[in-house]
Amino acid sequence: MAGTYDHLFVTEMKVCEDDLINEGAAAGVPKPANVSDAFALMRSEDVAESHVHMTYCWITEASESVQWVNEHEHDYDEVLIWRGSNPDDIHDLGAEIYLDIEGERHIITTTGSVYIPAGTRHCPLGFTRVDRPFTFSALSLNGSYSSDENMP
Repeated sequence: MAGTYDHLFVTEMKVCEDDLINEGAAAGVPKPANVSDAFALMRSEDVAESHVHMTYCWITEASESVQWVNEHEHDYDEVLIWRGSNPDDIHDLGAEIYLDIEGERHIITTTGSVYIPAGTRHCPLGFTRVDRPFTFSALSLNGSYSSDENMP
């Protein structure tokens, strides 16, 4: 017998590259070689009741600077999350990320996250270096991902 809430679980994450219109091939540029496929942890396409869209991917080693996501904005709030893979030091990202918010450059070297309010222009997002793999997630407070533009 099926459980009452079985339909709320995502047990097989689907590749969701086409959702992310400012990244990789969906933006008309090749996906960086050090970025894995993006997988949907939660989205309204998979769980109709969901009011969030959350993706997950691995970022692997890169010795050169790599731009990944183009500048854009959303009409909903978003949280970007990056987690290092060093179990002995959860703060150690093992990488250097750059992220622009309203044209202001931020350099990130520790595990963490950032809250992006609706209507805030953000990115480019990229990596100055990646010494050790880490995970990256984007949590959109909307059931599906959308953006104002797809600019290089």
